[in-house]
Amino acid sequence: MLDIYLTMETHSHPKLKSIALDQALKALGDPVLLSIVKQLLKDASQEKACGTFEYSVTKATFSHHLKILQDAGIIRRRQEGTKKMTSLRSEEIEKRFPGLLSMIISTK
Repeated sequence: MLDIYLTMETHSHPKLKSIALDQALKALGDPVLLSIVKQLLKDASQEKACGTFEYSVTKATFSHHLKILQDAGIIRRRQEGTKKMTSLRSEEIEKRFPGLLSMIISTK
């Protein structure tokens, strides 16, 4: 008899103290990545399904950009059924780098 195991995709997120400012700034220097963060900043207390973002790149490129933001410690992602939910780690980022998100909000 074959046993079939379904595994849920897990997302790893860097711990707060391991988030480096240079990594965060490098990620935020890309216009597409900055756009993603700004969309999340509109309502930082809410999660956003990946399909609800506005972007001008291919779906694969957009997914890659989300991975960059996740690896930089800027966003948190989790699976909810068939959706991947994304949220900004705003409280953690503010604690680690005070004023960084305020600066992002003020940029055009």
